[in-house]
Amino acid sequence: MKVVIIGAGPSGLVVCKTLLQEFSEEYPFDPIILEAEDDIGGTFQYRGYENASLVSSKQITSFSDFRLPLDHPDHLTLPEYIKYLRDYARHFKLDDRIRLGCRVTRIRRDPTGGHVVEFVESKVSPQAQTIHADFIAVCSGLHVIPSTPDIPGIENVLHPKISPADGITPQVYHSSAYKARAQLANRRVMILGTGETGHDLAYEAAKAGATEVTLCTRGGFLSFPKVLNDFQLLGFKFEGNLPIDGLITNLFETTYVHPWVAKLHLRWFVSDFVIKRVLWFLTGTQAGCNQWVGELDSERLGRAYVFLNKSNKAMPYINRSYRKRPKFMEYISRYIDPPEDSPPVTNFSVELAPFPTQFLPSGQAVFPVTHRKESKRIQGMTIKPQTVIYATGYTQNFDFFDSEGHYPTLNDIDVRNVFKQGDESIGFIGFVRPGVGAIPPISEMQAMFWTAIITSKIPVPTSLPHYHLLVKETARIKYGVDHSSYMSTLAKDMGAAPDLWKLWQEHGAKVLICYCFGAAFTPFYRLQPPYQTPSAPQIVKAEIWETIARRGIFGNLFMAIIPMAGYAIVNLLALVLEGIWIVAGKALEK
Repeated sequence: MKVVIIGAGPSGLVVCKTLLQEFSEEYPFDPIILEAEDDIGGTFQYRGYENASLVSSKQITSFSDFRLPLDHPDHLTLPEYIKYLRDYARHFKLDDRIRLGCRVTRIRRDPTGGHVVEFVESKVSPQAQTIHADFIAVCSGLHVIPSTPDIPGIENVLHPKISPADGITPQVYHSSAYKARAQLANRRVMILGTGETGHDLAYEAAKAGATEVTLCTRGGFLSFPKVLNDFQLLGFKFEGNLPIDGLITNLFETTYVHPWVAKLHLRWFVSDFVIKRVLWFLTGTQAGCNQWVGELDSERLGRAYVFLNKSNKAMPYINRSYRKRPKFMEYISRYIDPPEDSPPVTNFSVELAPFPTQFLPSGQAVFPVTHRKESKRIQGMTIKPQTVIYATGYTQNFDFFDSEGHYPTLNDIDVRNVFKQGDESIGFIGFVRPGVGAIPPISEMQAMFWTAIITSKIPVPTSLPHYHLLVKETARIKYGVDHSSYMSTLAKDMGAAPDLWKLWQEHGAKVLICYCFGAAFTPFYRLQPPYQTPSAPQIVKAEIWETIARRGIFGNLFMAIIPMAGYAIVNLLALVLEGIWIVAGKALEK
């Protein structure tokens, strides 16, 4: 059974490995990865930049059966992660399955069944080659095709009415073309977009010696550090060094959740309510962790709506003109800015602004007047950037699919964001983005789920999903999911979500505690069939136990036991109300 996998990033690699391990006489999978670039790694390899590191922790990001050493730092640099992917490919003998420099140009349906894949191998011949495939795994990634919204007059930045006398050549480019700080030195820099890349670039510009940095936001952001650390309470400093993506617990949030609670997303709203008030007490603001400007509108502020921005190194520069907190509160509790900027090296500020509506012939940016704090402040400034960077994300385009083949698009994928019902031979792996978490482990779960479907191990699920982030129909990005809810849903579909009683019986109390107190770590879902692996219990007892124990007694009390107790009460109330509803319904029938 030939399987063509498009893309040799993390998603493509884990799909290939999963298929090879499921090889049998009944399903003799023969996967091949076609990668357009000259090396593996995808976005991490080709759209990375100097000083970039993962904002997701190694505990979440690593594949379930290929872990990093316990003493390795929690967050990898991009070169370290690319090396990890190479080691993964070598360990599972995937290298011979990868064909580099092969760009897929067309996929059409074969009248006799399956698909015909046409591709061009750039270093061999411009002539298209073909492969007949029984299955297609699209793993080309969310972050490949730059998205650059049109701003009237942007050409005036490159060709202002009055030529600059400083000899600096103006530039306009997408963040995918940014590679090093040297590109930002001694320039007036404007960055469009306040996602993690935008914040990274604002920080890099400040450190590069940019003369001016303006960071433009569409509608705000939710800032949170990737590591929960450096809080001071009543003079005592908390240095837990806890990755934020590993703090969401399983018990009563992803497992043993009443259907009503899941459908109404009550656990998200409960956690948002608590977190906002804890943030106010610790940092003085509910907008984010020590975030004093750029707050989201109240109806979008919370984990149910947006992707957390875990790149917070630029926040000291962004906050500088806005931070106001009573001194007496600073004696009670305070958040200490990231160590490399504590104390800040200079008095340099990154100015936050709305997206410009246009650029005048002089190259000056024009900003809209809104109710937001950053809008009011920027109106009194003259901003003429010499470098404009679109940190505006990416779009997806599957133009290699033949239009007559009625192939699905991302909007058509109605079964767990992986395939279209009735067209299981085409899987889309890695095309959801978690609010907090990472795409690679989601891709691994999707790979196992899709493989279980096409090998008839499990039926196509029909239950309604409750893992999507809550967005309006007009939202630009609709592929956001809650990491824990999504992982748990796929695990339940496969029968891989552990039962607590069986977990204790088969693996003991230590594994049971880790599962209850831990986040949706992928090894949890390999403790039992259909993808059980002997290494999973040891990984849980060692690496995940260390992650949970690192919180300490008080950390586990406030971050695990109390939240779990709160969720337990919510689920219990739902169960009681359901019982009353059933009894009342039977009484009315009589």
